[in-house]
Amino acid sequence: MYLPRHFAADEALADELIAGALVELISPTRDGRLIATALPMLRVGDSLLGHMARANPHWREAGDGESLAIARGPDGYVSPSWYPSKAEHGQAVPTWNYQSAHAHGQLVAHDDPAWVRPVVAALTRRHEAGRAEPWDIGDAPADWLDGQLRAIVGVELRITRVEAKAKLSQNRSAADALGVIDGLGGGPLASAMRAALAARQPGPEHR
Repeated sequence: MYLPRHFAADEALADELIAGALVELISPTRDGRLIATALPMLRVGDSLLGHMARANPHWREAGDGESLAIARGPDGYVSPSWYPSKAEHGQAVPTWNYQSAHAHGQLVAHDDPAWVRPVVAALTRRHEAGRAEPWDIGDAPADWLDGQLRAIVGVELRITRVEAKAKLSQNRSAADALGVIDGLGGGPLASAMRAALAARQPGPEHR
């Protein structure tokens, strides 16, 4: 990950982005190709846990090299027209703001329904949380659920390092950052930028 100092984020952001998020899991294959799968994964200690279809060749073909899980936060286009400084000197170009985390590690497959079941249950609890009547794996017929579990394979990314980046106009003036927030018109990216701006300019006008 290219990580300029002013865009470097702490591990708390990485944990937030990869904890239970949809990630792009990328692995080198034994014959030198890359293979990628989008899947939800759950951070448990120093591992990311998830599952994929048994028919997916990813879990069989992944080699011994380092795999990478990429999780993304809010992102969006930034117009130079939103910068007040553009009106002063015109020295502004378009860019893209975003948050991203990379988790590197060794991928291990678990072809075992007894390993997969609690992972499915934990992922379900996380994403059903907050619903008035959350669905639980116990709601499905036991025999049918057993068949579904046999159709998937567990995957574990044993994390060796994590990097996180938050490109939220920290390299611009506070006025320009506020201009971007106004230009975005709300939403999660504007909220993330507002928090980043408050961290460096804690005055009430930036909250």
